Amino acid sequence: MRAHKGTRPFIDPSGDRLRDWLGIGHETFYDQSKIAIVPMGFCFPGYDAKGSDLPPPRVCAATWREQILGKLGTIRLTLLIGGYAQKWHLGAGGKVGVTSTVSNWREHAPAVYPLPHPSWRNTAWLKRNPWFETDLLPDLKTTLKEVLSDS
Repeated sequence: MRAHKGTRPFIDPSGDRLRDWLGIGHETFYDQSKIAIVPMGFCFPGYDAKGSDLPPPRVCAATWREQILGKLGTIRLTLLIGGYAQKWHLGAGGKVGVTSTVSNWREHAPAVYPLPHPSWRNTAWLKRNPWFETDLLPDLKTTLKEVLSDS
């Protein structure tokens, strides 16, 4: 909700964690000449009965995603943040669950990196999967640095 009420996506603690994962600051992260942030939904979908975020409305991706991605030109690096993005982009390859998809990140790198959502709710996931920080993130940071230095 904080990001929804703000003027930018990921302008909340999950964004801080994501930028830390990427090894970049606000200025680079929000530089539209270098990075495009294309959410699966274009609004905050609200909360379910347990207080968790509802999934992004399917109509958003079905209506706008292809058009937006088509206008971006050459995309050298795509981060699939969370299960919804992974399922949409990877099709059957993303339907096995976030842990399996992210743990098989090498199948998609260096052009695509599936990531868990950087929400605080995934802190336990990060502790159960230390390979994410020791293996995937250093590789992602190196790839991102190369892509940004060429832009």
